[in-house]
Amino acid sequence: MAAASSKKVIYAALVGNSLIAITKFAASVHTGSSAMLSEAIHSLVDTGNQLLLLYGLRRAGKPADRTHPFGYGRELYFWAFVVALLIFSVGAGVSIYEGVHKVRHPEVVTSPHINYIVLSASILFEAFALGVAIREFNKIRGDTPIWTAVRESKDPAIFTVVFEDAAAMAGLLIALFGLLAAQYFGLPWLDGAASIGIGIVLALVAVLLCYETKALIIGEAADAKTIEAIHRIASASDAVMTVNELRTMHMGPHDILLALSLDVHDNLESGYVEDAVYDIEKAIRAELPDVKRLYVEIQNASDHAETAWSQQHGT
Repeated sequence: MAAASSKKVIYAALVGNSLIAITKFAASVHTGSSAMLSEAIHSLVDTGNQLLLLYGLRRAGKPADRTHPFGYGRELYFWAFVVALLIFSVGAGVSIYEGVHKVRHPEVVTSPHINYIVLSASILFEAFALGVAIREFNKIRGDTPIWTAVRESKDPAIFTVVFEDAAAMAGLLIALFGLLAAQYFGLPWLDGAASIGIGIVLALVAVLLCYETKALIIGEAADAKTIEAIHRIASASDAVMTVNELRTMHMGPHDILLALSLDVHDNLESGYVEDAVYDIEKAIRAELPDVKRLYVEIQNASDHAETAWSQQHGT
């Protein structure tokens, strides 16, 4: 369900950006507008980004094998990071370069009405794609504030498209006002300034995406609610005295690796302990289906604390 939601958002953005990119390139060639060329490059980069995210989703769905025993889920994080780098290097870099060139060597934009028609149509297409992305993102975040939801999200496919589409909408508005200002005030260099503004917006979005996807690549823990639920389930067992340690890591948007260290009552028979561990595993998987891999260690609390201290201090 979640993968289907991600693909729906990406396909909507892919179709919209492909059509918009072709139209913008044609308009930029005809009119000579720097802002329109920057927007065309932006849409082309976004189109390529959507293809990379789809490739990442397909790769992430590969089953685990001998060389990758925990699966390929985190490959999606890698391709999302590549997308962020492309936005920064190609989208922002080319836009700023083109804008600086046009500010230094301004040229009057010919047939500006064509640019206005293309930008207006692009805004409508982009609004549709952004609407689809926001609706799917809102389904996931619920009542959680937007920024908090982005920070806690483990699915970069959706929030990457949301930020891409938001940046695209901002870029379109900058291009539109830049062209209007250049024509109204008779200052053609404002067209180049608009291109620089688009590049700055793209750079900011790229840095944000790099920051978020970097954390996922390194390895992020499950959210606080999931960790709290795991602790509650483990502690509820009659066999468990103490939850020594609880560690989680997202191997994919909906693939959590869980390691549990438990201290059980000393007077219990081994068979009873085995049954208790099995019951804990069943309860966790039933309530938290994203926990795909679960490993439980039975260890005395004091011994575990001593081991943890030694690891922490390198002794």
